[in-house]
Amino acid sequence: MDLKQFVTIVEDWPKPGIKFKDITTLMDNGDAYRYATDQIVAYAKDREIDIIVGPEARGFIIGCPVAYSLGVGFAPVRKEGKLPREVVKVNYGLEYGSDVLTIHKDAIKPGQRVLITDDLLATGGTIDATIKLVEELGGVVAGIAFLIELTYLDGRDKLDGYDILTLMQY
Repeated sequence: MDLKQFVTIVEDWPKPGIKFKDITTLMDNGDAYRYATDQIVAYAKDREIDIIVGPEARGFIIGCPVAYSLGVGFAPVRKEGKLPREVVKVNYGLEYGSDVLTIHKDAIKPGQRVLITDDLLATGGTIDATIKLVEELGGVVAGIAFLIELTYLDGRDKLDGYDILTLMQY
């Protein structure tokens, strides 16, 4: 299935010159959403995944149906102050500043094989920070899956050495 036909390109959003890739039109098509999820599930099965991890919020949208389909758990990665129990955290750079991501300290058991999911690979900063959290807890990043990769931003370079699946590239 050509998933690109279900992604809406929104010109000049959120600022002039940006061509935003809107996945809500993929998600609201049951066949396309199922197909994309099934592709990631097949990828995960080959990697013997124990748990799925995804950064808020679109990583939840991608990861939760994959976790459900595999019969494994899902651990959310959230911005600081959003998780109610003890967390580990990592600071990461943004285009204009920095932010903090967190995960519950008991979310990943040492040695667990983790699949990280998100909607989009752009510069790789959020996923790099997510990898650091998983590895700090002793998890093994067995794969990373995205719906979309913006190849012109070279985010894959930041994730060198990790196995990556992208369903669409722009």
